[in-house]
Formats: sequence, structure tokens, C-alpha cells
Amino acid sequence: MALTGTTIDDVKAVLVSVLAIEDRAATIGADTQLLGNLPELDSMAVLELIAALEERFGVSIDDDEVTAEVFDTLGTLAALIDEKIV
Repeated sequence: MALTGTTIDDVKAVLVSVLAIEDRAATIGADTQLLGNLPELDSMAVLELIAALEERFGVSIDDDEVTAEVFDTLGTLAALIDEKIV
């Protein structure tokens, strides 16, 4: 499934807000590595981000969907949301 620019932008907005990294928002794109690259994205922040994404998009993310692969890049995270909102 092709990602929409809107989904990536919306997921990015949630990510930036949850992690409070507005000062670095311009440097984050679809290929930006998340886990291991953003020090703010620790285990608690992952939980907060999931909750915020579920609320923003009206989706439910199962525990078994929370994987390192999904949180590899902004693009992979947005792809999960795109799958959910179809």
C-alpha cells in the first residue's frame, strides 16, 4: 500500500507532539530512524505515542503489532496507521 503524504504528516505531528521535539520537526522525514535515533523515544514514550496515535486516528493497535520493525522509521510507523485506517 502506498503511503499518503497526509498520513506521514499526521503521524509526524503526533510523534513531534508526544516527544516534545518541535525544535527538530523540520529534520524528520519518512526515512528518519526512530528507535535508537530519537533518545526521547523510550519505552514509556512508545506507549504514549501508541495511545496518541490510536486517539488521533480512531484505530486500535494490538500489542503484537508493536515491533521494532514498525518503529524503525517514520514511514514504517505511518504504514501501520495507513493499514489500520483503510
